Amino acid sequence: MLRSYLRLVLFTLGLLVGVQVPGFIADYVKRVDAHRLESQRGLEGFQETARRFFDGDMNALVAHYRDSADPVMRSDAQSVAGLYERAALLDREWLAMQGPWYRQVWHLATDADQGLLEETRAAYSYQVLLAPQAIAWGLGCALVFAALVESLLITAGTLVTGGRRRPSPRQWR
Repeated sequence: MLRSYLRLVLFTLGLLVGVQVPGFIADYVKRVDAHRLESQRGLEGFQETARRFFDGDMNALVAHYRDSADPVMRSDAQSVAGLYERAALLDREWLAMQGPWYRQVWHLATDADQGLLEETRAAYSYQVLLAPQAIAWGLGCALVFAALVESLLITAGTLVTGGRRRPSPRQWR
């Protein structure tokens, strides 16, 4: 009986963890998009200057600033280059998160920007979504988590007892 309750608890824990996945992904996408839009606004003036004088080439604009005799312009070259690199990074992150759910999960697990991931993790508030995607994630994680933990416990029990099973008590009919 205790084993059955343990299974239920493990399943429920896996379910609650699993329903968090779509919410976290959505929060990450919103954070990336917000930073991306802000970054684009910050570059608008420089992009207009690059369009007018360098056929839209931001690298040429930065090179011009670096080669300038004016120390203020040389100093601003690093700032403009930083803004441009950040905008490119945010564009890549946004594009990576536009694919199907499995690519989004893979990107978050392997290649996401650590700063944005940490920002999202710090601001994330746990939620129980009742969307089909969240329910599917919850059930999938619950089954996998319960099966893994039960398999580990059975393996540990087998190692401790040396593979011997206790005789079950006889039941009277």
